[in-house]
Amino acid sequence: MFRIGFIASFFICLAAPAAWAQSHAIAMHGQPQLAENFNAYSYANPNAPQGGQLKQAQIGSFDSLNPFSIRGNAARNIRERVFESLLDRHYGEAFALYGLLAESLTASPDRSRVTFQLRREARFSDGTPVTAQDVAFTWNLLKEQGRPNHRHYYNQVKKLETPGSHTVVFHFDSAKPDRELPLIIGLMPILPKHVYEDRDIQAASLELPLGSGPYAVSEITPGAQVRFEKREDYWGHKLALNKGRHNITTYIDDYYRDDTTAFEAFKAGELDIWFESNPQRWQSGFNFPAAKDGRIVKQDIALGTPSGLRAFVLNTRRPLLADPVLRKALDLAFDFEWINKVLYGDVYQRTQSYFGNTPLSAANQTASDQELELLRDSPLPVEALFTGYLAPVSDGSGRDRNLRRQAITLLEEAGYEIRGKSLFTPSGQKVELEVMVQRRGDERLALSWRRMLAGIGIGLKVRLIDSSQYQRQLQVFDFDIIVYNYYASLSPGNEQAYYWGSLAADTQGSRNYAGLKDAGLDNAVQALTQAVEMEDFTLAARALDRALMSGHYFVPLYHNPKQWVASWHYVEQPATHSAYGARTDTWWLNQEN
Repeated sequence: MFRIGFIASFFICLAAPAAWAQSHAIAMHGQPQLAENFNAYSYANPNAPQGGQLKQAQIGSFDSLNPFSIRGNAARNIRERVFESLLDRHYGEAFALYGLLAESLTASPDRSRVTFQLRREARFSDGTPVTAQDVAFTWNLLKEQGRPNHRHYYNQVKKLETPGSHTVVFHFDSAKPDRELPLIIGLMPILPKHVYEDRDIQAASLELPLGSGPYAVSEITPGAQVRFEKREDYWGHKLALNKGRHNITTYIDDYYRDDTTAFEAFKAGELDIWFESNPQRWQSGFNFPAAKDGRIVKQDIALGTPSGLRAFVLNTRRPLLADPVLRKALDLAFDFEWINKVLYGDVYQRTQSYFGNTPLSAANQTASDQELELLRDSPLPVEALFTGYLAPVSDGSGRDRNLRRQAITLLEEAGYEIRGKSLFTPSGQKVELEVMVQRRGDERLALSWRRMLAGIGIGLKVRLIDSSQYQRQLQVFDFDIIVYNYYASLSPGNEQAYYWGSLAADTQGSRNYAGLKDAGLDNAVQALTQAVEMEDFTLAARALDRALMSGHYFVPLYHNPKQWVASWHYVEQPATHSAYGARTDTWWLNQEN
């Protein structure tokens, strides 16, 4: 789902009685942090030098410049650099937006209606003014022909009005108001009607995109390179939210077949910046001269975002995995300490919470009465919910006898039996499972787990398949176990029902891959999406986290609490980073360095 930030002016006080207030800012919960007269975002330097050219790697290829279609493989960064929305996200907060194309907004107390006043100075790159007709055209176009997420959210608008050339009113379902929809609409990309009414928005096209953003695509080499040039006539460069941003004159995105080739280009000086995800390379791959003598600088940037949940996902639709005892045994057999040391050089932390490292997490906390009340309809035992999930800790040997003994004892008490080297269910079925992967790295991880599971009699087949087949089986939940990474933000919302809701368990194409059907979890998701104050929101998030992790639907893996970035010495950035890590639109080039 879309995630949002806010605008800037008089605040909408969501806890106030029924009152309408014009504002330049809106937050999902509570009040926005920045006052009307703020100078710049905290992670931007308003005195940053301007100019220069920055090259960055993109892995893969592209055959389209249209980011609004699922057809083809669209080039990256077009949506972010070329197009703008009514509101702009502030990444220093959980979920808040500031006015970009819209200079102000007015929302009803229940958020069933929102009015945007457009800036009269806003212009598309061909000089045409941005008007209410462009907003109405974009909404109609994307709700009918846009990407699936566009259609889902924009079709929740019941009516749109344009009472003036720079005024747009969105009406939502007043019987079931969704407090998030005004913010989602605020992030809708705005397309120029006079250009896109003559284009096929669903086509994989190499026609140059045209928007109101700070950059325009100036040149492409199909499949290999996209060149973005900063617009000298960009209308919004004086806005406070843009100060210290968009400092680079030219961005060049070079496409490489794989990250090994791209990294070699970075080492040779053909790229200026490198975002690393490979722990081995981060630890031992920077022994070349430019990194040793300081011409290349490495940074560990602390993240303020939740850990998310990368895990072995256990499909409870399968009869074997419907048993919580077997699921817990699978978790006990996973030796994270050995995996982290041998495969990853001890760089990761074990994930114990979907919202790990944030106040939304229930990890290492006993349940409050309010959480247990939200989860009263959960099928999980109260004692499990009260204590919450605690990841097992091994001795790091890969053969921890204590954890193995715990798993075997748990299984035997439930009627399982080990005969020879195999485990059998109480009904006599041999316990054999399959993990489906699409990446070599995940295959190596799963093979290590297979050896550990063999110690408690469980057979595990590891099957590496191509991405298209993987997606087909994922869509219809045709698997025992997969490796999946559930992203989490500081402001989880409606998408949580799509991930964990009981209805989603029977909806092919949803992300409820574990097949969760937990009425308590459904209650927590509903409370999360309806919370007005941050205290209630935090309580609901913790209840959701508690139910999610206590049921052993996953074998949690690991996360990196830091972002790894390397750059050549002339690439500089502000002293303060956003909660979401590096924002390269605030970086600049020191051309004297």
